[in-house]
Amino acid sequence: MPDGLKMDSRTMQGVIPYLAMNGKAGEAAEFYARAFGARDLGRIPGENDPAKLMHCQVEINGGVLMMSDMRAPGEPERRPEGMHLQLVVLDGDLWWNRAVEAGCTVVMPFEKMFWGDRWGMLADPFGLSWAINEPADPMGGPDAR
Repeated sequence: MPDGLKMDSRTMQGVIPYLAMNGKAGEAAEFYARAFGARDLGRIPGENDPAKLMHCQVEINGGVLMMSDMRAPGEPERRPEGMHLQLVVLDGDLWWNRAVEAGCTVVMPFEKMFWGDRWGMLADPFGLSWAINEPADPMGGPDAR
């Protein structure tokens, strides 16, 4: 494992999003620290271009998000479509307000939904959509809906 990259087996489980950030991985990591309380777990600069990151890893709300400035040769630059990153939190107002103050724009307001949870969607400056979900029943019991 490269020096400076912190691995935690607790966060390295399940499905981990790995995003191509089109040259903005470091900037995104710094924004996610302000917007979502991300903790920087390490960065690996590009071998031929140290200004770009081959790998960047942050922890948000107990899960890992990986990013890179690199693309496979010939792979076109594109924005993610048809997906969002969802944060399930106990204090939705804190998470929502911090993200909006950091510069996320509101796509759908954070409010109580028909299924009982408080939920809303945001867009970050990098073209990604984020949802904040505050469960009606944080324990996930049968009364959650």
